[in-house]
Amino acid sequence: MTLRFLQIHTLTGYSAALLNRDDNGLAKRLPYGGAIRTRVSSQCLKRHWRMADDVHSLHTIDGAEAARRSREAVTHEIIAPLTVSHGADIAKAIGDAFQLAVYGDKGHSRTSRQILLLGAPELRWLKSEVERLAGEAGGDAKQAAELAKDWHKAFRANAKAMREATALPGGLTGALFGRMVTSDPEANIAAPVHVAHSFTVHPAESELDFYAAVDDLDPEEGAGNLGETELTSGLYYGYVVIDLAGLLSNLGGDGDMAGQVVHNLIHLIAEVTPGAKLGSTAPYGRAGFMMVEAGDRQPRSLAEAFRVPCKPDLGSAVAALTGQLARFDECYATGEERHAMSLANGDLDGMTRGGLADLARFGAGIAGQGGERQA
Repeated sequence: MTLRFLQIHTLTGYSAALLNRDDNGLAKRLPYGGAIRTRVSSQCLKRHWRMADDVHSLHTIDGAEAARRSREAVTHEIIAPLTVSHGADIAKAIGDAFQLAVYGDKGHSRTSRQILLLGAPELRWLKSEVERLAGEAGGDAKQAAELAKDWHKAFRANAKAMREATALPGGLTGALFGRMVTSDPEANIAAPVHVAHSFTVHPAESELDFYAAVDDLDPEEGAGNLGETELTSGLYYGYVVIDLAGLLSNLGGDGDMAGQVVHNLIHLIAEVTPGAKLGSTAPYGRAGFMMVEAGDRQPRSLAEAFRVPCKPDLGSAVAALTGQLARFDECYATGEERHAMSLANGDLDGMTRGGLADLARFGAGIAGQGGERQA
């Protein structure tokens, strides 16, 4: 039996926090079921997981390749070192072609470039190529420009061959969360980790917090600065799907790495806070409930459990979630294998109960076997 998907459901509570802001500096929101909820975007969640400095950080995994997400990667990683080693004229002559090759027709303009994820293997290859061209030019900027122009013409074919021969060309981040390159569709990477926007299972709870800063050297003045910021509290439903076949493919068939990735990712989902304003709100929380499902059928979110807002407490949310799950089981009978942990009292029918380490081992075992499971 091959299990194609892992589904990870969480319920996590935060109080007096501002986890994810919109362009007005207010908490992001989502209308759902006739009520406005507080929301944390999937982009915010993924960034905190991939950047986490933690014992379960993704970059601690053996064989993991780093990646940089920037519109200035070529400028800082390729052209700047070339300027030092071969001079500004050579760097300028070659650099323009590299900017256009990587970022497309608008590569000359920093503000017009797409913010692009480049893996360490790709950056190493680009560095070797720019050094090769500079060496062949022999200090002649005009010759360097001609060589770079010819190199640009063959870039896509050569880059494609490099990626096909390289493990994790887009780094571990690209292998997990994907990549879209508008200037070179063949460089796109399909994301095997699918992340939903998390939202509160109840209507939004927020207030505007008025604050004042006193000038230490002129306390008689009173407040030297006045302002206000939004604070929210909530219990958030989170949902992540891992396409096991896609993950294994992106990792070059390395089952050991796939298992370690899933093990660490489950820990990060439960323990890493997607929080801003750390110094003034200490928005640190951990999942009060997590369920990991393994199955071979198309995944399905349990967000429908909270279309009608529930009470803002963990026990009520777990009851709503497990009730929705039971209704799905009755209608669809898809037969997922389930492991769960919960800080709330109550039965978890049909689930193997354990702690976070148990859930991480369960997910890692299935991922490490490529989804293979004895029937």
